[in-house]
Amino acid sequence: MDLNGKLIQLLGIQTGQGKTGNTWKKQEFVLETGDTYPKKVCIAVWGDKIDMSQFQVGQQLTVSFDVESREFNGRWYTDVKAWKVVPADGGASAPAAPAYSGPIDPSSDDDLPF
Repeated sequence: MDLNGKLIQLLGIQTGQGKTGNTWKKQEFVLETGDTYPKKVCIAVWGDKIDMSQFQVGQQLTVSFDVESREFNGRWYTDVKAWKVVPADGGASAPAAPAYSGPIDPSSDDDLPF
């Protein structure tokens, strides 16, 4: 799923160690949708795949994510996990068109065979 919105908060990086001894890293951020009735969604980024420090609060983002729920001691917990985050404009601007230099002179001397 994808969600477009404005980055309104970057939360601190959390680290820990799992049952198997592997270390983990997680950072959460809050995105606000631009709907008629804006919604705030807290989204988690796991590991080092996405560097959230490249984004600034107030920036428009497009986030691709998965939603997953799990049960623990009779209660259900839901996570929104991002797997791709890019600026809303796609992350890259189109190259500028070359400046117009006037009509081409057909009598110009060039090395083209035609």
